[in-house]
Amino acid sequence: MVKEKTGKPYRLLSEAEWEYAARGGTTTPFWWGSSISTKQANYLGKYNYDGTYNGGKKGEYRATTVAVDSFAPNPFGLYNVHGNVSQWVEDCDHASYVGAPNDGSSWTIGDCRFRVQRGGAWNAVPKFVSAAYRYIDLPDSRDSSSGFRLARTLTP
Repeated sequence: MVKEKTGKPYRLLSEAEWEYAARGGTTTPFWWGSSISTKQANYLGKYNYDGTYNGGKKGEYRATTVAVDSFAPNPFGLYNVHGNVSQWVEDCDHASYVGAPNDGSSWTIGDCRFRVQRGGAWNAVPKFVSAAYRYIDLPDSRDSSSGFRLARTLTP
């Protein structure tokens, strides 16, 4: 937990928290609905939503990250929950959700050699930026398409 500057503890979101926040109160693949365009998020726009070059809308490929406020925030006021950078969450890798915590907490037992990222990135095909898509990687992996979103647990 980082608290040098503010005196407050911060942490990575759990996978469940991240997905709830990204969906912004919806049940659709993206907080704005069931389709995506490069006017809504930063991703590999030369592909359409089914991940091919065939049919569907294609758009701009920016080939890098963009400023946080380049697109509209979701209903919870969060920017770039789809695309721009894949966001690390605290959870370890699991092949399924069988046995996952049902209280929104992180799943930190299991194969923790790999950790989960959510949200897709500027270099990801559109289906990889949907709210449900999960990606695993080694926790010490670093590149221009990975980032994180911090949370602070509020206590009454």
